[in-house]
Amino acid sequence: MLKRNIRYQLGNHAIAQALYNSGVDLVSGYPGTPSSEIIEALARLKPDCHVEWSVNEKVALEVAIGASWSGGRSAATMKHVGLNVASDPFMTLAYAGVMSGLVIISADDPGCHSSQNEQDNRRYAQFARIPCLDPATPQEACDMVSYAFNFSEKFEMPVILRPTTRVCHGKSDITMPGTENPGKKIGFEKRPQQWVMLPPHARVRHNVLMEKQSIMAEALGSSKWNQLDIVKSAKLGIIASGVASVYAREAMDRLGIKASFLKISTYPVPLNLIEQLLDSVEQLPDPVGQVLVIEELEPVVEEAVRSISGTRNLDVHGKDMVPISGELNVSIVEAAISKVAGLDNTPRVPEELSVELPNRPPVMCPGCPHRATYYAMKKAFGKSAIFPGDIGCYTLGVQMGTMDTCLCMGASITTASGIYHAGETEPICCSIGDSTFLHTGIPGLLNAVYNGADITVTILDNRTTAMTGHQPHAGTGLNVLGDATFMASLEDISKSCGVEFVGATDPFDVKETFDVFKQAREHKGTAVVISRQECIITARRRGIRLTPFTVDPDECQGCKACIRFGCPASSFIESTEEGEKGKARISELCVGCGVCAQVCPFDAIKEVSK
Repeated sequence: MLKRNIRYQLGNHAIAQALYNSGVDLVSGYPGTPSSEIIEALARLKPDCHVEWSVNEKVALEVAIGASWSGGRSAATMKHVGLNVASDPFMTLAYAGVMSGLVIISADDPGCHSSQNEQDNRRYAQFARIPCLDPATPQEACDMVSYAFNFSEKFEMPVILRPTTRVCHGKSDITMPGTENPGKKIGFEKRPQQWVMLPPHARVRHNVLMEKQSIMAEALGSSKWNQLDIVKSAKLGIIASGVASVYAREAMDRLGIKASFLKISTYPVPLNLIEQLLDSVEQLPDPVGQVLVIEELEPVVEEAVRSISGTRNLDVHGKDMVPISGELNVSIVEAAISKVAGLDNTPRVPEELSVELPNRPPVMCPGCPHRATYYAMKKAFGKSAIFPGDIGCYTLGVQMGTMDTCLCMGASITTASGIYHAGETEPICCSIGDSTFLHTGIPGLLNAVYNGADITVTILDNRTTAMTGHQPHAGTGLNVLGDATFMASLEDISKSCGVEFVGATDPFDVKETFDVFKQAREHKGTAVVISRQECIITARRRGIRLTPFTVDPDECQGCKACIRFGCPASSFIESTEEGEKGKARISELCVGCGVCAQVCPFDAIKEVSK
């Protein structure tokens, strides 16, 4: 009998432990909130398998596919928008199928907590006709890992595990699964008619994929992840998916509602269970039966329910009652249930949640090298220049007026090229992080040089993947386990793409950085500026401490140049009632980068005396 123990864990850590216990042979991924902690936690377990941060999600999935086709259990992790990057192999993989189990962990982010959109990747599962598991709790996410591998191997199909932000970052007591020994045989098996997607093979494999649909749907529908509770003579039927089912249960308890309830956590949706719920509600001759579908984001379940309900004597509600955008919570769900049930639909909001919080827009950290880079960039290029941006913590440059566009990872360079080729005459300087450049920036840079775009590309090299939690990448010289490995040279890559002007600078030296940007602006053609300074957070974690700075009140003229620079460590004390002139001050948040001292025109900011 397998031993099971209970641990209080983050959802992502529980998923990592489940991967470890499942006998996985390879896990690859690219960091992206809310999925990042999965690979980080797995690496800390020192598993007897290959774990890697890949350079992007497409690469990660293709690496996992190769492992699966060689008989190894594999998983690829990413956030929801990462599946966009991986969609090319993903769609064809549905035709080819897998040999050993392959689980794609796509963490969705309803509410855009840390994302540029809140797409619902159940739609990708529909599109590719790949089964999808939608956990309601961290425990379910943990338990679904083993189920997903076994299901994948049974049907030779990849499986999506779709935890959302609340599941990934929620904590609960987790009953850990026992260790599995799948009894695999490692070795690539030649199946050219299955693995080689020539058109004649693809047509055959498409038919195989379609033949599997009803069998997989039946297996998923009868699984423990879907739960149907019929209440005799109920006036209302509620269908809820994934984490929304938890909110629905709590809301029903609050309201004292007696309703038939169906929890759905598998896709394709369990049509048989939906029909049973509809039958139970339709048996009422009067009034017309009411059905409410509760799900985050897209009406995936609702569409299935409406297609089944047909001419039934039912009123089906979904996105007419439940928001189609944003994250759900118990209060929102309670209001929707109340409205359908004809009750007072005023949500019960706890007092502590009704307090109006101050608006605190995100800012770059004190001592962040990106702030210094943007300061010199804007000074060199001028306010009228065009500044296309990219995905990362440097996107906060929007508050400094150096982020005019932000679309998706790697799009800064290509967007800048398009702006130039459209006939824009103002100078164009785009920015991209070191990890993002290695992710999808290189093809854009090559394209810019090849097609003659007169733009400056700024690579903000802070030696880490900072926004998602400081993961290493191919330019840091470390792998996910912390072992030394090859370190890619951003200078060499840029030159290999044909860039003639490649300048490197330390942004904490404002004058030098300004001069390099000025040279790049004057260069005809594509230029690259590499602004290199370690992220202040990782530097301090390594024990690096710089001498903080302070304002000499006798020298400060109250010009607010340091305040406009935007460091959170700087503030301004306005004139006192006695008529004293306002002065700047520097708080204990100062990390000692010294850029504000270079910005001050009156030499009023100095190092703290030791």
